[in-house]
Amino acid sequence: MAQGNVAILRRWFDEVWNEGKIETIHELMAADAVGIGQAGPGVKIEGAREFEKFVHKLRGAFPDIHVTIEDAFESGDKAVARWSATMTHSGGQLGLPASGKTVRITGISIARFANGKITAGWDNWDQMTMMREIGALEGAAIALSTATG
Repeated sequence: MAQGNVAILRRWFDEVWNEGKIETIHELMAADAVGIGQAGPGVKIEGAREFEKFVHKLRGAFPDIHVTIEDAFESGDKAVARWSATMTHSGGQLGLPASGKTVRITGISIARFANGKITAGWDNWDQMTMMREIGALEGAAIALSTATG
């Protein structure tokens, strides 16, 4: 019996993000898959090899990342997960020295599937909070907090 799309998505988050199993990317992602939004608004990641580089970069900066699926459902060939993640900034892979700060972020991921593999994914996650909490956006946080309107 084939796995449901939500089960595949849960496995993806658990193995790729929580356990750092790079081989799962190649097992669950179609060769020509496209991801949008994971590395920033509108940024496109093409294929498993590019996604692997993204995972190495983010897990290199936050090696203890732990994602919790808060809610998930599927419809047709798509599955959606609302998730939260906690992680400690202990690596410099984002171009910033490790701050040692622990952050909590939230996000929503949508994935399309064919033949048990992810063929496309769209992510919207709180990159602003992550960058602010590790000290990368201190000036921006001050500017936003003093804005009137």
